[in-house]
Amino acid sequence: MEKMRMESVDMTEKNIEKIESLFPNCITESQDENGKLKKAINFEVLKQMLSNEIIDGDEAYEFTWVGKKSAIVEANKPIRKTLRPCIEESVDWNNTKNLYIEGDNLEVLKLLQESYLGSINLIYIDPPYNTGNDFIYRDNFNIEKQDYYEDIGMFDDSGNRLFRNSYSNGRFHSDWCSMIYPRLMLARNLLSKDGVIFISIDDHELENLKNICDEIFGSENYQATISYVRKTSGKQDSSNFMKSTEFILVYSKTNEWKCKTLIADSNVTNRYNKQDLNGRKYRETDLRKTGAGDRREDRPQMWYPFYYNEEENILKVSDREDSALKKQGYIEIWPIKSDGSKGRWRWGFSTSKNNIELLVARIMPKYKDEKKYTVYEMDFIDKNGEVRTIKEHTCWDRKEFNSDNAMQEFKNLGFSNQLFPFPKSSSLMKHIVYLANIKNGIVLDFFSGSGSMAQGVMRLNAEDGENRKFIMVQLPESCTESSEAIKFGYNTICDIGKERIRRAGEIIKSENNILNNNLDVGFRVFKVDDSNMNNVYYSPSEYSQDILSILQSNIKDDRSDLDLLFGCLLEWGLPLSLPYNSEEIEGCTVHNYNNGDLVACFNENISDSVVKYIAKKQPLRAVFRDSSFANSPSKINAGEIFKSLAPDTRVKVI
Repeated sequence: MEKMRMESVDMTEKNIEKIESLFPNCITESQDENGKLKKAINFEVLKQMLSNEIIDGDEAYEFTWVGKKSAIVEANKPIRKTLRPCIEESVDWNNTKNLYIEGDNLEVLKLLQESYLGSINLIYIDPPYNTGNDFIYRDNFNIEKQDYYEDIGMFDDSGNRLFRNSYSNGRFHSDWCSMIYPRLMLARNLLSKDGVIFISIDDHELENLKNICDEIFGSENYQATISYVRKTSGKQDSSNFMKSTEFILVYSKTNEWKCKTLIADSNVTNRYNKQDLNGRKYRETDLRKTGAGDRREDRPQMWYPFYYNEEENILKVSDREDSALKKQGYIEIWPIKSDGSKGRWRWGFSTSKNNIELLVARIMPKYKDEKKYTVYEMDFIDKNGEVRTIKEHTCWDRKEFNSDNAMQEFKNLGFSNQLFPFPKSSSLMKHIVYLANIKNGIVLDFFSGSGSMAQGVMRLNAEDGENRKFIMVQLPESCTESSEAIKFGYNTICDIGKERIRRAGEIIKSENNILNNNLDVGFRVFKVDDSNMNNVYYSPSEYSQDILSILQSNIKDDRSDLDLLFGCLLEWGLPLSLPYNSEEIEGCTVHNYNNGDLVACFNENISDSVVKYIAKKQPLRAVFRDSSFANSPSKINAGEIFKSLAPDTRVKVI
């Protein structure tokens, strides 16, 4: 039977496989740290394969910083970690589709690579802004706590996650870039083809973040830089201006993403001041093209004449000059620009011919005395029966988005305003989810803070009846001993975030006029921890047979069946939010995840009859302990049972 890997996917290995499928001549071999041969890339050959000219130098247009290569390596490096379920801190564990994950987000993103690859529809993050006073992540997981303390002067309870990045640091911007780069690399893998990412930032790292996103997501997928008023009173600091705005960078995964439009307000609808015989409101817009590309030579095929009969109010269109219509008294109308030069229409001839009933001739106001005509389109407010919509602006000045409102809604949930310093507005989060244009998709926030995004998702679901799911990820940063949080019993930021989601969910659920009676306000809690497996599992050759005989199991003693089950789900690429059940068969516990997606039994020395019971279910996947079988013959026999009763089932052991 095949042995499970029990560590996150090796992204370098995956990338080499992709390159090999495209450029097999670029694949070579190298030795790993144990002297074994492994596949590698001949980068000189690869560079030449991607160029039409001879590569003889190393100059290139690129954005780089000290530590960039290490950041790329960090993103691709596998880890031996797992997510352990925490039912007692969850809400509606058995039914919810939402997740709350405590842990370093770089590790979490690695662990989610298989289960949520190409499945996330919207990612929103509010990372540290690198102001010189905030904390950012240190991704050197092997640093000694004492060295860390001496070097930085600050550490968390793990001694290896956060440090205060001050302006005096010679790698001030580089450290921040090295922190955000691998996280965005991994985040892009999770986005669906029509997915989009929104990233909050201020002006300290806006330019660097834009360069990084251009590189990771592609400059062609840049959508917007939104500026919004975060604090109406402004922020007093050492600069010459009071800063009141922050920014949100928007990038799509591909060109398949379409931003949702907004229902037009009165400023727009008031322009539709005409009505047809059926009472439908419309406005008249000039069919002449204006602005860039409005000359005849720009689009020659859009230079053609209309003919208008004033007495009978008849408008016709022709693909060429029609002398017969002119002789009949029709007025000839060409797209002449205001300066007298030749312009063009917005529509091609075929479009105008097929929609002539939507066109009218009007005397141009500027040439009223000369009775010079042009052509107008009847632009109806309710095209195809749909309400008129407009595109969102890139400048947001809305009271419900600012920090004062964000703090007020935090207080409305029963929290002290000193509990969490700068929560984001859930109204802002809800609007971002709305613009992302997803219905039943998944929203990921891996700097989730106080949980504003979870509240925004639940609020929007309550309003429109959809069933979006959220995944919140937050490092369990310890609250300072003198803080309000400690006084109220919250030891970490995660404690605050989970309680906010609980309270917000109850309030939203109790509100009237909820469209979605099945509104999901629960969440499953998972916590990052070391692998479920002992070290011998990964390197059995390093242990002597005497030591192996002493070790009772590959699996750590403190791990439950549920720990093992969800650890297997991560490797096998199954979402963590699906239903499952367990049943007792001959004293063995059999777990069935999502009705046969995976069936697992982690008991020792299980009988052939239990193996047959599982095989008869014909699951897609089956997992056992290595010690579920008394010896090699019994393991071979189990494999034969599956070949006979469930030949399509993939069977693995841990």
